[in-house]
Amino acid sequence: MSAIARLVTLWDALTARLQAAAEVVPPAVLRLIMGWEFWESGLEKLRGDNWFADIQQKFPWPFDIVPVGLSWGIATWFEIIGGVMLWLGLGTRFFAFSLMFLTFVATAAVHWPDMWTMWSDLLAGYSISNSGHGNFKLPLLFVVMLLPLIFGGAGKLSLDHLIARLAGAQRPIVAVGDFWSASIALAVIGLPFLMLIPLLGVVLLGASAALAVAARMLRA
Repeated sequence: MSAIARLVTLWDALTARLQAAAEVVPPAVLRLIMGWEFWESGLEKLRGDNWFADIQQKFPWPFDIVPVGLSWGIATWFEIIGGVMLWLGLGTRFFAFSLMFLTFVATAAVHWPDMWTMWSDLLAGYSISNSGHGNFKLPLLFVVMLLPLIFGGAGKLSLDHLIARLAGAQRPIVAVGDFWSASIALAVIGLPFLMLIPLLGVVLLGASAALAVAARMLRA
């Protein structure tokens, strides 16, 4: 066997084992970190005063007409329960999507520029702060970290995986790339964007619907 062939074999062996670890380590780390972030945020709300009344007019519809006490309770308990569920890896895709949606609502109300002159702040670096440019970047990082959990699931070190095995679900799941998968992906991204950039959300959902129609026509 040539030196190049041995290197290729060694590389294949390494990547195969990294791929196996990828089904355990990255999603577990993401769940631990995001679970802690939302758990901590929820506890702060539970122990603190309701300040949603001060920003209710900034919430996107329909949250701007929901009683502030109800909005506060929804945000508090979704963060607390969602954080616990991420730790456990139970209902991971549902709770990761719910927390991402909640993050988009919070971004629209608190972290997003409300004047055209502030839009240049979006390009002004990754300052993670409560004031000045870049304070939308922390929720952006949250969304980036939640997306792999929505699309890829909780990984093998989770109750989701254990329940699926006990139920006899197929493992590993064979990925299917078709119009339906593209439609679902656009819907997952488009729904939260309705809260932040409504026009973009509508465009993404329209494209999702068009792909779903195309998938049904090809199936017929």
